[in-house]
Amino acid sequence: MGNFSDRGVKGSIDWRLVIYYLLLVIIGWINIYASIHSENPTSIFDFNFRCGKQFVWILTSLGLATLILFAINSQFWRSASLPMYLFVLGLLVLVIFVSKDVKGSHSWFEFGPVKFQPAEISKITTSLLLASVMSQTNFKITRLKDFLLTAIIIGIPMLVILAESETGSALVYAGFIFVMYREGFSGWWLFGIGMAVLLFILTLTASPYISLLVLVGVIMAVGVVCSGKTGAVFWINLGVLALLCLMPWILEKTVKPDSFLDKVKPMYILIGLCVCAIPYFFVKGYRDRKRYISISTLGLIAGIALVFSTDFIFNNILQDHQRKRIEVLLGMKEDPSGVGYNVNQSMIAIGSGGLTGKGFLNGTQTTFGFVPEQSTDFIFCTVGEEWGFIGCFVVILLYVLLIWRIIVDAEKSREAFTRIYGYCVAACIFMHLFINVGMTIGLMPVIGIPLPLLSYGGSSLWAFTVLIFIFIALYRQEKKYY
Repeated sequence: MGNFSDRGVKGSIDWRLVIYYLLLVIIGWINIYASIHSENPTSIFDFNFRCGKQFVWILTSLGLATLILFAINSQFWRSASLPMYLFVLGLLVLVIFVSKDVKGSHSWFEFGPVKFQPAEISKITTSLLLASVMSQTNFKITRLKDFLLTAIIIGIPMLVILAESETGSALVYAGFIFVMYREGFSGWWLFGIGMAVLLFILTLTASPYISLLVLVGVIMAVGVVCSGKTGAVFWINLGVLALLCLMPWILEKTVKPDSFLDKVKPMYILIGLCVCAIPYFFVKGYRDRKRYISISTLGLIAGIALVFSTDFIFNNILQDHQRKRIEVLLGMKEDPSGVGYNVNQSMIAIGSGGLTGKGFLNGTQTTFGFVPEQSTDFIFCTVGEEWGFIGCFVVILLYVLLIWRIIVDAEKSREAFTRIYGYCVAACIFMHLFINVGMTIGLMPVIGIPLPLLSYGGSSLWAFTVLIFIFIALYRQEKKYY
């Protein structure tokens, strides 16, 4: 890039983004020191401990940020997006075969004392390639071939990361659906994903019959809202749903024991009604040219398939430790000394912090090492114990401001590539934040995912630094000319 005056640098770089980044990095470094200070490092700069090593990662990350802003042409990222994506995809596959087993995961390259996780870098290359493909002038997410191309770009690294047993990193890729939604993807897909999660949970914790009742009720509600008929149609649907809800009780009270009808379960009747209704609504949707009827019918079929496959997915596809974590999270089992230990200790630490916290280096859960992985996946509970609710609020507020500022800059951008990449960055940070904080307070299963910029680790800090500063550089390139 060419030389720019001081005024040009000040005016073209979004310094608020840089400040939010620096504040989060510094807060992370301080809390990493707090989480390991019981190991007796001589100071926060002691390179024999994680706090000192993190300082080195911070310095190298600032070096990377400087290179991205001032030494690399911002057009490079678009032109090199496909080669970088393929290269990192190759690393994702290679690491499965050459890495050591770390708690059931094969996802780290080791070079002496240095470890490198390609899954962290893959979020950057996937974001760049998505932005490159989706910013083409003839691209339309609603067109089948363009949608499939987007799904392949997201799906391939996601599946490979799942093969590494890195569920947390793979789950982050689900956040790219928000990017697709911003670029014209139907909101029905977001609604459908939410329904799939709800049906999966209800089937595990309640029963398949209740899951199907919820599915049928939601489809009925969608039909009423989309048709605009809130009169007789509403009351008919409500009556049918009420009858289905009462059907187990009615059969219990009216059917004689050991009779033929006694063998007919409510589930069979409900499935039979759905099977009979599906052809009718398919024909009606096609004849009346009402898309919502066809979509609802497909949703009913997909929902029934999911309900009946939940048991197979849970018992045959998920790994044993994943099943146990989900069972503890959903209250299906209690295991405070096993898989639930980390979360219980984390919630104790956060809860004991109160409003203002116990004070820097005064956290008992932290000092005595009750929370495993406290400098990495559970760094947020250090913030909660020593800085209290106020500290947690400040940290989350900084993340919200960071994400919000990225979205605002993305919307101001004139280049589709910059806008889409910005949304990818925001989605990745949001998913990490949502999963990690949810994990530490017991709202998400423990799946091993760092808190961006706060958790200890070079791969994570480098990856988020590059992810964020590529966007700052792209936005800077545009801002120079207006």
